Amino acid sequence: MTQDAYIYDTTRTPRGKGKKDGTLHEVSAVRLSAETLNELQARTGFDSKDIDDVIWGNVTQVGEQGACLARSAVLYSDLDESVAGVSINRFCASGLEAVNMAAGQVMGGQGNAYIAGGVESMSRVPMGMDGGAIAVDPHLAMKAYFVPQGISSDIIATKYGYSRDLCDEYAVESQKRAAAAQQRGSFDKSVYALKDQNGLSILDRDEMIRETDMQSLGGLRPSFKDMGEVMPGFDAVALLKYPELEKINHVHHAGNSSALADGSAALLIGNKEFGEKNGLTPRARIKATAKIGTDPTIML
Repeated sequence: MTQDAYIYDTTRTPRGKGKKDGTLHEVSAVRLSAETLNELQARTGFDSKDIDDVIWGNVTQVGEQGACLARSAVLYSDLDESVAGVSINRFCASGLEAVNMAAGQVMGGQGNAYIAGGVESMSRVPMGMDGGAIAVDPHLAMKAYFVPQGISSDIIATKYGYSRDLCDEYAVESQKRAAAAQQRGSFDKSVYALKDQNGLSILDRDEMIRETDMQSLGGLRPSFKDMGEVMPGFDAVALLKYPELEKINHVHHAGNSSALADGSAALLIGNKEFGEKNGLTPRARIKATAKIGTDPTIML
């Protein structure tokens, strides 16, 4: 018999710039994860012995993000050592899939409570460091017409007629809305201030929100033009898959693309029994989840 899966609370770190000059570069992924687990427990007061598992999304599971980062985070945190942990990788949907899996476990009666979420420290463990076959095995890459995500985004722009100006306008408006939301405190209840061992704040707000305008964005050169047109020539691969396109228009750059980021987020998911035992009120109910594989060239 199925049962309802409820989201009881959520929290996340501020998003730090995912480069070596980013504020969170000094903080490892395991510590980002552990601090987020601690914050979630502090917000809700649940008994960690009631948690069946920590399901943690992480794309680049190598080096300090390897060896089951989820279990490492539990041991680094203040949760009871009886709490299990498992790391999963579904690329950019890894954190979301962690939530789906936790909800599915609750719905299926396999457990009462889970913490689901994820982490990425792109400043310390850059994308692609794991050397996965999808990007480096030439037989797989050619069979799947693999291209990097930046090329994929430019294919979408070309195929559906999104101009450079339109993309820049969208980016400017997005930054304005994010800045306004931050200023009016819209993120205050979900973002916690990450602190050092002395209790001093390392970062208390998202770092990538910035002032920008069409003029400043107009001066940026396309980020994926060279890898597409010159070396290693991913445009030619894309055009084999999409011969109806005469060429790829490279419209994306550092100012209108999604930012590289460091950060961690977690949700507390459980059944009704868990909520009642811990005195928690549901914030939402998960009714269904879905997943699908799609065209690996346009991918996004």
